[in-house]
Amino acid sequence: MTLYMTMDDDREGDGDIGVKLEERPKTKRPPLYKVLILNDDYTPMEFVVHVLERFFGMTHQESFELMLTVHKKGLAVVGVYSHEIAETKVTQVMDLARQHQHPLQCTMEKE
Repeated sequence: MTLYMTMDDDREGDGDIGVKLEERPKTKRPPLYKVLILNDDYTPMEFVVHVLERFFGMTHQESFELMLTVHKKGLAVVGVYSHEIAETKVTQVMDLARQHQHPLQCTMEKE
C-alpha cells in the first residue's frame, strides 16, 4: 500500500494535509506441486532409499520410513515444490531409475 499526501485534501482550509491511500493489487503465490513416488514390484528398496536421500535431502531414517510407506500404501508424497523444481525432481528421479534399469515411477500433481 502506498501513502501520499495531496493539497486537495485540505477541504476545510485549516492547513491540515490529508493522507490518501492507494491500494495495489496483491500478487498471487505460484501454485505448488506434490512430487510422488509410486510403488512397483521390481525396484529394490535400497534404491528408493538412495533416491530419497539424494534428491529430497532426507536422512537415511526418513528415507527408509518413507520407502516403507510407498511399499505399503502404493505411493507417497515426497515433497511439495514450485512447478519448475517439482519438474526437475521428477526428471532427476526418472533419469537415475532409467540409468539403473529400474521401473521406478515418480510423478507430480498440483496441490
